[in-house]
Formats: sequence, structure tokens, C-alpha cells
Amino acid sequence: MFGRSKDDQALTGDITPEPVSPAASVEPGKGRPTPKRKQAEAANKRPLVPADRKAAARNAKAKARVQREREFAAMQSGDERYMPAKDRGPVRRYIRDYVDARWSLGEFFLPAALGLIVLQMVLASVSAEAAVLALVLLYVFVLAMIVDGFIMWRGLKKRLKAKFGEEAIPKGATMYAVLRVFQLRPSRLPKPQVKHGQRPS
Repeated sequence: MFGRSKDDQALTGDITPEPVSPAASVEPGKGRPTPKRKQAEAANKRPLVPADRKAAARNAKAKARVQREREFAAMQSGDERYMPAKDRGPVRRYIRDYVDARWSLGEFFLPAALGLIVLQMVLASVSAEAAVLALVLLYVFVLAMIVDGFIMWRGLKKRLKAKFGEEAIPKGATMYAVLRVFQLRPSRLPKPQVKHGQRPS
């Protein structure tokens, strides 16, 4: 009638082992003690200010100078590996080649403007009407230059879409092309890699 006591079960060997949960199993250790919080924080600390500020500043200036010299040499030779990021890529290269292969009024703006201003100053001492005419010619040239730049960009945009797709045209491509148009050809950087009239590849 009465259940057997624990002593009776131990004598008869009738003891059912209790199940062990997976969470109670002991995992092997990492082989090293877990670092304390203070030790971990100390290991992650880095000095915000170098010990020798002057030496660090000299090293930074030297590295920046080497980088500038490398970029300038790359823009002279056309090596895109070391060019600034804004000048890299096939789309930017195509824009440069298209602009450089085309005769544009924009590349003559500085000498034309300087010549017309000098002419106006000379004619001002002779005739006021002639001086006004020189000024009008300057404004006409500027207007023609703007129209020519607009025509250039329309043609370039069509070629870019046909060659690379509309999604591949980077933001700022219009300004990149227009600014290059208004520069004297010898002063353009990166240096032109095509001749006037040469079809860009």
C-alpha cells in the first residue's frame, strides 16, 4: 500500500535518473579568463592627440603634398588611377574628350573679352558711339557663347544616353562639361587627350 522509500529504491537499484536539460550542459571554456570591463576599455582607448603634434603635422603635410603631386601628374598624363574622384570613370572621360574634340566659342571667351574691353577703352577717347559698339559686341559674343554651350550639351547628352544609358549619367555632368568649355584649351585639367575634330571613342 505504501510506496517504497528512497532507501529501498537505493538498495534495489531502482533509481530513475533525472533528465538533464541542454542548458545545464557545460560548454568548454575559451581557454583564457574573460577580461574585466576596465581592462577592455583600457585596451580600446586610443590617444586623441599625438604625443608629438609638430611631427604629426609635418607628416600630414608631407602626405598631402605627395598626394597633390601625384594627382597633378596624373591629370597631365591622363592616368585615371591617381586622378581626383570627380575626374574618374568612363563617363567623365567621354565628356572631356567630346568637349576637347569640338571647337567652342567658350574657349575663346577670355581673349575675346580682354580684346573687346581694351578696344572699348581706346575708342572711348575717340567716340562714345564706338565705345558703346565695342560693349555691344562683347554682349553679343557672350550670348552666342551661351547658345553654343547649350547646343554642345544637347549633342553630348544624346551621345551619353546612347553609349552609357540615362541612369549612368552622373549628377553634375552638365556643369562638368560647361566649365570645361569655358576654359582655355591649354589650361584644361585633366589635359586634353584628343585633338580638335577627333571623334571621341
